[in-house]
Amino acid sequence: MPDERFATPDNTALRVALWRALHLRLDPAPHVFEDEIGLRIADPDPDWRERPDMDPDLTRWFRAAIVARARFIDDLVIEQVERGAEQYLVLGAGLDTFVQRRPEVAARISVFEVDQPGPQAWKRRRLEELGYGVPDRLHLVPVDFESGASWWDELTAAGFDPTRPTVVASTGVALYLTRQANTDTLRRLASLAPGSTLAMTFQLPPELLDSEEHRAAFRIAIEGAEAAGTPFVSFYPPEELPESAREVGFATARHVSAAELNERYFAHRADGLRTSSGEELLVATT
Repeated sequence: MPDERFATPDNTALRVALWRALHLRLDPAPHVFEDEIGLRIADPDPDWRERPDMDPDLTRWFRAAIVARARFIDDLVIEQVERGAEQYLVLGAGLDTFVQRRPEVAARISVFEVDQPGPQAWKRRRLEELGYGVPDRLHLVPVDFESGASWWDELTAAGFDPTRPTVVASTGVALYLTRQANTDTLRRLASLAPGSTLAMTFQLPPELLDSEEHRAAFRIAIEGAEAAGTPFVSFYPPEELPESAREVGFATARHVSAAELNERYFAHRADGLRTSSGEELLVATT
């Protein structure tokens, strides 16, 4: 366990939490996704809305993408629990708040959150400070990827049972991993119990984005990630990851496009808020 005095939140996870909160403050109802708890955990500076990455207009479609994927995952988890899923595994959990937002669902399953030790220790401390604590059915699993630690070994040591039907979420992770690492993760998850479901986001190559405006914005994001020392590594055309998932053993695998998310969550909005092609989803079942 890292020294919590020196643990800090992950910058990407913090940004995601703030974009979720910004959706509630800027975009009119009905809101696609509601998460005030993430903002409380993040505990940003009072002027957080003045941050350049919180610009209401320039980050509009990024904000929409974040809330669309969060809503999709929530809907999927609730659906799969009703169908008999017994565990929920969150890879790269960041400031995920499912357990705190949906306690009635979380009480029916075991939830495992995998993340880097430092940010996770910081999150644990914030949960305790805010009075949420870490209930018995929530397992925070720290994995030091830089040391070469096996996330699977750490996960099973924490009580995860691969023979029980599980729903797995991996959002905003594949982009930062090598193709081989992503394939290895898919192969490992394909071995889960029959009836398990994976939802994984992936990033289209910049040239496949649906407008020059979005391509230009994403090029800026690529440059920013490189400068921050967290470069974007892997991009996939729409059908490549579903094909890879089937090749490593998943029974079914499909691509959920941004267009499908727009139809599901943004179709009748008067304000025109929409996500963009760019971050798409793989949904695979064992």
